[in-house]
Amino acid sequence: MNAIKSIRETDFLKKRRYEAAMFLLTFFGIFGYVGHQMGVANMLNTIMNTAWDLLMNTVFYIMGITVLSGALGKLLIEFGVVRLLEKILAPLMKPLFNLPGVAALAGVLTFLSDNPAIISLAKDKNFSKYFKNYQLVSLTNFGTAFGMGLIVITFMSTLKIPGSEENLFVPALIGLAGALAGAVVSTRLMQRLIKGHIPVRKDTDFEGAAEKISFKSEGGVFLRFLNSILDGGKSGVDLGLAIIPGVLIISTMVMMLTFGPKDAALGYQGIAYEGVPLLPELAGHIWWLFEGLFGFKHPELIAFPVTSLGAVGAAMSLVKAFIAKGIIDGNVIAVFTAMGMCWSGYLSTHTAMLDTLNYRELTSKALLSHTIGGIIAGTFAHYLYVLVSLFQ
Repeated sequence: MNAIKSIRETDFLKKRRYEAAMFLLTFFGIFGYVGHQMGVANMLNTIMNTAWDLLMNTVFYIMGITVLSGALGKLLIEFGVVRLLEKILAPLMKPLFNLPGVAALAGVLTFLSDNPAIISLAKDKNFSKYFKNYQLVSLTNFGTAFGMGLIVITFMSTLKIPGSEENLFVPALIGLAGALAGAVVSTRLMQRLIKGHIPVRKDTDFEGAAEKISFKSEGGVFLRFLNSILDGGKSGVDLGLAIIPGVLIISTMVMMLTFGPKDAALGYQGIAYEGVPLLPELAGHIWWLFEGLFGFKHPELIAFPVTSLGAVGAAMSLVKAFIAKGIIDGNVIAVFTAMGMCWSGYLSTHTAMLDTLNYRELTSKALLSHTIGGIIAGTFAHYLYVLVSLFQ
């Protein structure tokens, strides 16, 4: 009774009523507008058909990539390639990111898997002891900038643009360079924003590169190889399953607010990938900015970076629809790769990462830093692509 009374005495219930009212207004406002434009029957049919087509033709394709990349990533860890890459990349960590050399391990692991890989490393004392507190917190920005990198690059480089013989592997690599530039800006800006605002660790032994973080290997070479590809493939299946809700829900909604009717003469037919082009219309008011920064020539393309904020897997599912409409070129692939990697679901992962490190109150600073970093990533990729194109 006391608990019930205390809730009634507060404004908790009143706030919840306001929240419910705002949700209902927003929900029915959006779907009412779309339903009014398309017709309710067409809207519902388009939602179902789009989700089904995304599941069958995009999700399983991406899952195939995640299974293969998961197996490859596990092999690289098992046979010491990740350690070798860490040694090679370690000297770059301090001048580029103001991080100790061991941070290279975090970048490689998130590149091979996904953002949450940084959490298990940050909680490992043998890893975290090399970092000052502000550096350890900035790992959330550093790791997120490379999340699902191998998957994004593989996906982008295997695409085919009808009527073009351009090898998209080069634009994908340019996108990787853009993501690296975005990671530098995001990580250093985060460090600048939080340095001096969080406690300094008592121990002072922050230097050194003693390798105490190990990946244990047991058994013969063949058994280790077999276990690696099976375990890595299984983790790829888990990742592929994890992206299904984001792809089906987020992508369906974004596409319905991006594309118009497939045939303007026939109007809405309730088929997949139809909708009300609201996002391009809104983006058109400041289109000069997107064209100047990223070289985009079509307003619909802004849907990719916007979707990447929540889930890069969902964003990748938009690309084939863009190719079908004939609005994709090498520059767009470079920018998409850069922003897709740098913004790979950071809205959904930064809070969890900082909560694990007990610094949830720094979430807004992390998001601000990474937003700027993602914009820099796309801009850098665009102008680097233009520069490279001059020599081809």
